[in-house]
Amino acid sequence: MTDSNRMPLVTAHPRGSMLSVTVVPRAGKSSLERLADGTLRVRVAAPPVDGAANDALLRLLAQALGLSRSRLTISSGASSRRKRIFVEDVSPDVLARSLDSALGNRV
Repeated sequence: MTDSNRMPLVTAHPRGSMLSVTVVPRAGKSSLERLADGTLRVRVAAPPVDGAANDALLRLLAQALGLSRSRLTISSGASSRRKRIFVEDVSPDVLARSLDSALGNRV
């Protein structure tokens, strides 16, 4: 995939930020990882049945970012592995630093 086809990980939104993720349901263990191409892959143990994987995704992201679950919403891709998550009242810079911290990267 070329850089022009790849969605940026974090983008601005008038009321916060958007986060692009790729979700792997039914994983052995829930975790976050940044791939070599910069994509954020989120593994969740929950199956993609009745919204369980989406709920597990939002809970895991909220915990990793130190935010309330109510501040995260799936804005697109609810039935897809590739999703965009709206993060309310968090600037892109703050979200990027929080992600780096959650992934164990020093800023």
